[in-house]
Amino acid sequence: MVNPVDRIILLLTHSEDFFTIDRVFSALLARGVQPIRIDTDLFPVEIELTAEFSNALDRSKYRLNYGEYLINTEDVQAVWLRRLWQPRLSPQLSPQFQAACARESSTTLNNFWDSLRHARWVDPIDLIQAAENKLRQLRIATEIGLQIPRTIVTNSPDRVREFYTSVGGEMVAKLITTLSTQMQGSSFFLYTSRVNPEDLLAADALRHSPMVFQQLIPKRREFRVICVGESVFVGALDATKYADKTVDWRTSTEAQWEIGTLPDFVVKQLQTMLAHLGLTFGAFDLIETPDGEYIFLEINPVGEWGMLERDLDYPIADTIAKLLTIVQV
Repeated sequence: MVNPVDRIILLLTHSEDFFTIDRVFSALLARGVQPIRIDTDLFPVEIELTAEFSNALDRSKYRLNYGEYLINTEDVQAVWLRRLWQPRLSPQLSPQFQAACARESSTTLNNFWDSLRHARWVDPIDLIQAAENKLRQLRIATEIGLQIPRTIVTNSPDRVREFYTSVGGEMVAKLITTLSTQMQGSSFFLYTSRVNPEDLLAADALRHSPMVFQQLIPKRREFRVICVGESVFVGALDATKYADKTVDWRTSTEAQWEIGTLPDFVVKQLQTMLAHLGLTFGAFDLIETPDGEYIFLEINPVGEWGMLERDLDYPIADTIAKLLTIVQV
């Protein structure tokens, strides 16, 4: 039997997500609030959604059936956007219809999210999408005084070779966008990689897609900084333990999280950037050089933080839950 639920909080994710989503779910329950997890990849096969439109006073209504729950738009008080995922369609569906069904399903869900615009979002979809633009991030970072690596974005093989020479061969490459939203998962995810001389021989492939190239910054420590509202949680890695083997800590088995601290002026810059982007949550990546400079790399508006709560006992999930349960006036 489907049960209608009053004054709920939706947690948007996908069916293979775990830990962080579970921690926030539990934190909300502890605060006496009913969270409902929506695995967005299960629409439309396992989730039913109906929208009604008319000339009546209540001109539009959305109702979502998922498992034991019946969710009405007006009953949703807050939404945590953890992940949005492509629909997992039946393999029995003819390949010629797969793309069209996925497009129609995503569009229908997007309109359901729009019907929840009265709710408190952490964070609104349009602001998240705008904040994911890495080139915009670099521009804003420099405008508020953060230090960034020397960077070019190009599809010119000659320009890449020139840049490589200008930084003395100390160069890394990465994508402008993230092809996978999981830290461990898709084989399409491209980690930040050092560029070697032999890689330049394949630079003509840039004709098919531009990439980001940055000067490789020597590092003493790396930071993942989680900002939730006014709360700041800093995780630090001793980069000297792995920097000679990899430029991306996610590929190292020697990266161990420690409680970190940052100068007050750096924290203020990060909070200023978060406010500039209109976000209440952000996961920042920074480097501290051997000379004590702090270098901004990027902000992920839906970035991972579970490892910091797990290893450092930071109350990030409860802080998110607190933010979601603030009563809007």
